[in-house]
Amino acid sequence: MQVQMQLTRIIISEISDQQFIYLKETEGERQFPILIGLFEATMIDRRVKKFKSPRPLTHDLVVNLVEALGGELDSVVISELKDHIYYARLRIRKDGEIIEVDSRPSDAIAVAVSCDPHLPIYVEEEVLEDAE
Repeated sequence: MQVQMQLTRIIISEISDQQFIYLKETEGERQFPILIGLFEATMIDRRVKKFKSPRPLTHDLVVNLVEALGGELDSVVISELKDHIYYARLRIRKDGEIIEVDSRPSDAIAVAVSCDPHLPIYVEEEVLEDAE
């Protein structure tokens, strides 16, 4: 079972390589952090704050490529937690089918917040239980 989540916090520290984003259940109280890189944290923060870049950035490129190839970004699923590492899939709808592409959670979430409206973010129940 997948649980819909929302991005609730982005913590960017200029004195550390470790940045965090927090996901929280949309209809519940469970939440958890994901450790991400500075570039991804900055990208996510800029998109959430509606910062406009004069040229497409990396995550904009992903969105533009999917659309140019006739696909539609559908959602993000954080699918696994193995050895303290989260795994995600970017879900793309094309010709009535869902195509899932392996992704780091930080990149998938950056793509999700680069879309207008933002893509839904889901977490597998088992991952959510293991993260607590």
